[in-house]
Amino acid sequence: MEIEIIDYEPRYKEDFKRLNMEWISKYFEIEPFDLRQLNHPEEYIISNGGRIYFAKLENEIVGTVALKKVTDTVFELSKMGVSPNYQGKGIGKKLGQQLIEDARDLGCKLLFLESNQKLIPAINLYRKLGFIEVPIGNSPYSRADFRAEISF
Repeated sequence: MEIEIIDYEPRYKEDFKRLNMEWISKYFEIEPFDLRQLNHPEEYIISNGGRIYFAKLENEIVGTVALKKVTDTVFELSKMGVSPNYQGKGIGKKLGQQLIEDARDLGCKLLFLESNQKLIPAINLYRKLGFIEVPIGNSPYSRADFRAEISF
């Protein structure tokens, strides 16, 4: 199983939406903030200096994650999802490692993420990637009850 991490292309826009709608709707309600980003990733993520990555297995897109630029030195890991059939195979870790490496290259000093504590495999992955839990503060997501950061 050779997973290739590739950058966003418009032809993968529906994969970005599909992979995220899949996990969000399984555990939570889809929120308006989700839909804006999932329906318009070029506008809300790419054009602001962010990136979207995909995990590709042969000809199938099986995972995704977004690197959202907040300021020149603050970025957010967002919208990470792996197809249920491919979870537990290290795909999320590969996506996260690529995102962290690129965030550093872009001058990121603080990388953060927001999640929910009931997503135990995701929280464990974030900790393995080096994220450290901090107080949640304000979030645009009603489901967020967990925040973690990496400082470079």
